Formats: sequence, structure tokens, C-alpha cells
Amino acid sequence: MNANPTARSTATGATATGATATTKTSGAKAPTEKAVIKRPRGFAAMDPATQRRIASEGGRASHQSGRGHRFTSEEARAAGRKGGQATRSTTKDTTNE
Repeated sequence: MNANPTARSTATGATATGATATTKTSGAKAPTEKAVIKRPRGFAAMDPATQRRIASEGGRASHQSGRGHRFTSEEARAAGRKGGQATRSTTKDTTNE
């Protein structure tokens, strides 16, 4: 137990008075545990050419189904203007306070 009966232990092992509890375990692994080697899964395990092929098939499929979209220069300009106006209005509101 702690020398100070009013000190409470926290989740990190430190007490309310700032002292560290002696029962705190370190984050090191036990010597009998083996290190687990993490290997890439899914797309990360594929070679880049295969990734590109699969990704391009998805893009083509979305356009063929009518759900794909490619911005025209006018649409991009309008979207940029809308974003700039939104940013300007929030900045304007905070400066008037």
C-alpha cells in the first residue's frame, strides 16, 4: 500500500500525489514470446501492376453503370468558388467578435 492513505492510484500507475506505484508493469514483452512478423495483406500484398489493373476496372465499371463522374472545368471552378466563399464567411464571423 501507499505510505499516504489519501493518495489514489490512477490507471497509469501514478498516484494523485505524483509518485509512481511500484507494481506498474513495463511495456516490454516476456522473453518467451515470439515476435510476430506483420505481412502486407490485401492490396498491399499485390504488385503495383495488379493494383493498377484492379483499380482501373473499378473506375471503368462505375462509368459504365452511370455512377461515374468527371468534373468539367466549369464544375471545378464553381466548386472552388463555393469552398472559398464558405471559408471567407467563417473567417469573417470569427474576426467580428
